[in-house]
Amino acid sequence: MSANPTITHNPLLKGSGLPPFTEIQPEQVQPAFQQLLAELEQELSTLEANVQPTWDGLVEPLEKLSDRLTWSWGIVNHLMGVKNSPELRVAHETVQPQVVQFINQFGQSQPIYKAFKELRASDRWETLESAQQRIVEAAIRDAELSGVGLQGEARERFNAIQMELAELSTKFSNHVLDATTAFSLTLTTKDEVDGLPQSLLSLAAQLARATGEENATPENGPWRITLDFPSYTPFMQHSTRRDLREKLYKAYITRASSGELDNNPLIERTLELRQELANLLGFQNYAQLSLASKMAPNVEAVEALLEELRSASYDAAVKDLENLKAFAANKGAAEAADLRHWDISFWAERQREEKFAFTAEELRPYFPLPQVLDGLFGLVNRLFGITVTPADGQAPVWHEDVRYFQIADETGSPIAYFYLDPYSRPAEKRGGAWMDTCINRAKITDNGVTTVRLPVAYLVCNQSPPVDGKPSLMTFYEVETLFHEFGHGLHHMLTKVNYTGAAGINNVEWDAVELPSQFMENWCYERKTLFSLAKHYETGEPLPEHYYQKLLAARNYMSGSSILRQLHFSSVDVELHSRYRPGGNETAADVRHRVAQNTTVLPPLPEDAFLCAFGHIFAGGYAAGYYSYKWAEVLSADAFAAFEDAGLENEAALEATGRRYRDTVLALGGSKHPMEVFAAFRGREPSTASLLKHNGLLPSVA
Repeated sequence: MSANPTITHNPLLKGSGLPPFTEIQPEQVQPAFQQLLAELEQELSTLEANVQPTWDGLVEPLEKLSDRLTWSWGIVNHLMGVKNSPELRVAHETVQPQVVQFINQFGQSQPIYKAFKELRASDRWETLESAQQRIVEAAIRDAELSGVGLQGEARERFNAIQMELAELSTKFSNHVLDATTAFSLTLTTKDEVDGLPQSLLSLAAQLARATGEENATPENGPWRITLDFPSYTPFMQHSTRRDLREKLYKAYITRASSGELDNNPLIERTLELRQELANLLGFQNYAQLSLASKMAPNVEAVEALLEELRSASYDAAVKDLENLKAFAANKGAAEAADLRHWDISFWAERQREEKFAFTAEELRPYFPLPQVLDGLFGLVNRLFGITVTPADGQAPVWHEDVRYFQIADETGSPIAYFYLDPYSRPAEKRGGAWMDTCINRAKITDNGVTTVRLPVAYLVCNQSPPVDGKPSLMTFYEVETLFHEFGHGLHHMLTKVNYTGAAGINNVEWDAVELPSQFMENWCYERKTLFSLAKHYETGEPLPEHYYQKLLAARNYMSGSSILRQLHFSSVDVELHSRYRPGGNETAADVRHRVAQNTTVLPPLPEDAFLCAFGHIFAGGYAAGYYSYKWAEVLSADAFAAFEDAGLENEAALEATGRRYRDTVLALGGSKHPMEVFAAFRGREPSTASLLKHNGLLPSVA
């Protein structure tokens, strides 16, 4: 017998370049990390013994070391999101504690922390570029937030908390995924699918076939409805069966809130541990700890922004609901006087159809994915002078539907690459959409030769897959989502910073990270862009003008309500991480219901356990940071207003503004403070006026 091939040629140990997805198996994860972590620990102690307080003697070797870990661990985490399986989960669960332990050890290294402090205090400091200075300052801050200053018992306790929090986060996420998958509704009669659009009937029949009903058809069923977004949302918007909407809604809002998958105890434990962690580091609460590395100066500033936006949107949201009730009454709906939560989407969709005379479904044929990509790539070419071309086959992929693309600059030289994984695969892929880093831009010196390593991004969406021989036909919302994630991608890919620690989205304050993504969404409404993406998938005819006018008119439909919804989530998050103390006379759920009193117009149902599925703050990076979406939206609306001011019809002005945006917001990455980056682009600090104006919420000036 030859030696075990997984040990000798483990693809997870390649350590650089594109991940060899076709070769990676879950059983390779454990041996890979056993070997990798042993090597990295050895490297770390060698470095600690010989560290020099210089850029070359400290930051560069550290970057090499962390690069190897992020390369391998990044692949495992990526596969957890897009190719989840019981085997991979077990492997991830086994390895995660060891990885967390190493990251803690790394973050708490006294010799390295001391060297950073010495570099900061030395004469050499002035010779460093701003990107390098920001990397050093962030390293000092992060070490302090990683407990480098703690000794003895306090340090042990800190590490134990970090370990437990990582486990809780993974468990929380798995519970939500399992609870979402566990529920489904199989419908068998025409009456039960009344009102449902053709695209949902096709998807529902496909889901039924996938679970053993091999004869299911869109026409005759049976149809399987799930809590997965592409199934749940259109059902709530279109089903005329109020009883089934109620059933689905209640299943949705109680996900992971009872039985074996109950996230309630995980939430209380997480909040308790975060509070203790903050106290260990000398903060009064976890929100202060979270804001220590963000753009917002303090909790008061966050609450002031949330309150400013709340008071601008609350009355509009009240009016939205009154209008909806009046509309339903006008249609003779029995429930009009007492609209419940499961009626809102349905009636809002009917009112939108009548008011703007189109359905989200009617537009789908005009947004086939290939055409949308053409339009998106045309836009970034106009604005930023970059060219996107397919590079399928040049990179191994994790699923046959995944595409690979190259981005080139004005001279035709490649500057970045990205993967696109567009379709929903509920069995193995988590919901939502996201951008993630595959490879960071960096200057690499090997044997005396210096080259620039080009950035590579993952762009992941969850839209309807191609069904029955048609391409993936997108809703307008899915188009906006793709633009959003592509904005994150551009931030990562168009960076000009050659130090990994500040390249792209690295070292960008969390509440500024959504600026480039939300900025891109605005272009979905710009005439030239929209008409370049909206062409009928069969005839190629452009979107009729009346639809465009209606999309514009519908843009601010119920915007008061949608802003209020985000503010509700943000306020609950801030409250839970600043004033709430677990174990008192209120639970986290009680807090949420209390905050809802002035952040919702239709208070949540008593059994509403939304927090149990609020992965952003319990299993993602948004703890005490959910407000970032709104904070960054102020920035992105104001950034887009610069293009409006220049004139959207004026190609030369657009190009000049686009290049300025590319050279500041997209190029500078984390090399300067976001306020400085914004001011470099806009010529001033941001104002909330553009956001309120775009949402139709600015009181009209008399």
